[in-house]
Amino acid sequence: MLTKRIIPCLDVDRGRVVKGVKFFDHVDAGDPVEQAKRYQTDGADELVFYDITASHEGRAIMVDLLHRVMEHIFMPLTVGGGIRTLEDATAIIQAGAEKVSLNSAAVKRPQLLAEVARKFGCCATVLGLDASRVQRDGIEHWDVFINGGRVNTGVKVMDWVRQAQSLGAGEIVLNVMNADGTKEGYDLEMTAAVSDAVTIPVVASGGAGSPKHMLDVLREGKADAALAASIFHFGQYTIQQVKQYLSDNGVPVRLR
Repeated sequence: MLTKRIIPCLDVDRGRVVKGVKFFDHVDAGDPVEQAKRYQTDGADELVFYDITASHEGRAIMVDLLHRVMEHIFMPLTVGGGIRTLEDATAIIQAGAEKVSLNSAAVKRPQLLAEVARKFGCCATVLGLDASRVQRDGIEHWDVFINGGRVNTGVKVMDWVRQAQSLGAGEIVLNVMNADGTKEGYDLEMTAAVSDAVTIPVVASGGAGSPKHMLDVLREGKADAALAASIFHFGQYTIQQVKQYLSDNGVPVRLR
């Protein structure tokens, strides 16, 4: 049986880890290198590194900072933010990342997913998806957002995940903006719907406030992995505490 993964996420803004609520009102959460070292020691299965303002500011990701993080970790690293071309993705892989996360640029030009998948394989090609529940004419829609959650594309979440898989995405990180940073639990309905719609792994993101929330999204949400930030960054729980709780409740995880 495949083990479920627990993945801390470093949202980086101007060289510092930050954490907000629903993508805004960010507070400082420490130095990315020190946080990465702590998660390596604590047994994280993978690490996600997002340069959260690169796309909005139209600049490249901070490769120098990425190099410094990579010097201290041995776990798989997924990197996203400001990756607009195959050349950008190549630079990230060459810097040591195992996977690249494509978000805004892939929505604007879906063929980018296919280009990265052809060069590096589907397993290295991740769709980073910022989704939100929005109301139009009294009807709820699940829409895809870009540019750090600032722009609603009007693209339907379910249509986009199916298209992304067909283009070569080998994994989806689903970040539901309505839940992000609230610590009130993941969006189980949307996560389960996306998991049912595709055959590739889905990483649930947005809303983790307790180990129970992770248990719920791995079971009811049918996610293959659970990503979290606030509960780990500020010391509310450790990776091992979460994993032990999951193991005690029958979820296969990699323990030390």
